[in-house]
Amino acid sequence: MSQLRNIAIIAHVDHGKTTLIDAMLHQSGTFHAKQQTNDRIMDSNDLEKERGITILAKCTSLTRGDVRINVVDTPGHADFGGEVERVLSMVDGVLLLVDAAEGPLPQTKFVLSKALSLGLKPIVILNKMDRHDIEPDETLNNMFDLFDSLGANDEQLDFPTLYAAGRDGWCVRDMADPKEDLTALFELIETHIPAPQADIEQPFSFLVTMIDADPYLGRILTGKIATGKVEVNMPVVTLNLSGEKVEQGRIAKILRFDGVSRDPVETA
Repeated sequence: MSQLRNIAIIAHVDHGKTTLIDAMLHQSGTFHAKQQTNDRIMDSNDLEKERGITILAKCTSLTRGDVRINVVDTPGHADFGGEVERVLSMVDGVLLLVDAAEGPLPQTKFVLSKALSLGLKPIVILNKMDRHDIEPDETLNNMFDLFDSLGANDEQLDFPTLYAAGRDGWCVRDMADPKEDLTALFELIETHIPAPQADIEQPFSFLVTMIDADPYLGRILTGKIATGKVEVNMPVVTLNLSGEKVEQGRIAKILRFDGVSRDPVETA
């Protein structure tokens, strides 16, 4: 069984997180060399393509070696802050992407405060290091001040830092390192972000964070398994926030993200 890492990427509008995810998917081998893909793969919504921003949180998954990395691409605009809060419950760490020239902006602060309050472990990425007007030292100092002002604990304050140019597909621990690929990012995700903890001997429980609809399958629920195992055709009940039974149903399909597609599996 592959190891798991669940992460969210958070950033202000146009700081480059969706472009970075594109590079992660390509370099992990999720898309083979001859496969045709569009830029900004995760922005599938028509308005998102038109405006160049992420509106709806979306999930993807990539595999590197024996590690499966589940990634949530979150909205960066303040108007969609509620969407960000909801999906943070699915992850165990965050990649905080900051433009090395602009530094942390208001939406970065809002989302980061929610992530820190949940105890999530951050990795800070100073992006767009290929620009001529970058201020990486000042940006990094501002990040430390921001973390401190938001009440980060000692472990969160000791965040690792990466330098990147997502558009060019490289990320390094030190600017003197060869700027070839995203290896440094993948390795840091594996070593710094904790694996999810769940007791699989307990009854199955699942926290739903997104609801979609399919004309053939019906409701598609996306979320995180908290305890236990689920199998196809297993009966389940839905509970409200008070723990009261709302309705009863049966699992028709179990879908796992693989890139931007959903592949059926028998158990999870």
